[in-house]
Amino acid sequence: MAKTILAVDDSASIRQMVSFTLKSAGYDVVEAVDGQDGLDKAKSKSFNLVLTDQNMPRMDGLTLIKSLRGLPQYASTPILMLTTESSDAMKSQGRAAGATGWLVKPFDPQKLIEVVRKVIG
Repeated sequence: MAKTILAVDDSASIRQMVSFTLKSAGYDVVEAVDGQDGLDKAKSKSFNLVLTDQNMPRMDGLTLIKSLRGLPQYASTPILMLTTESSDAMKSQGRAAGATGWLVKPFDPQKLIEVVRKVIG
């Protein structure tokens, strides 16, 4: 059975690119338009991996990660930040919130697939 990934980003073009890239590698992808939408979807279904942007309306990526980590079913689920933010300070905040890894946009589709395979197989 295919592993399911939740892709959270307020940019439709990024969501499409992430979705297309991961589906072509054999994963199922569910898209969410912002952190709140992502959290709602995460509560209603189980995901093997969550990919989230940082800067989004309604709920940003760090808040989403903290919220997910507070749910028993997401205590150990890999969560990757996919964002234009690349400062060390932001990465530290991401790690403190519970992010598993960090990818900077614009991302290389091949690199995204490699990282995803590394964390969920």
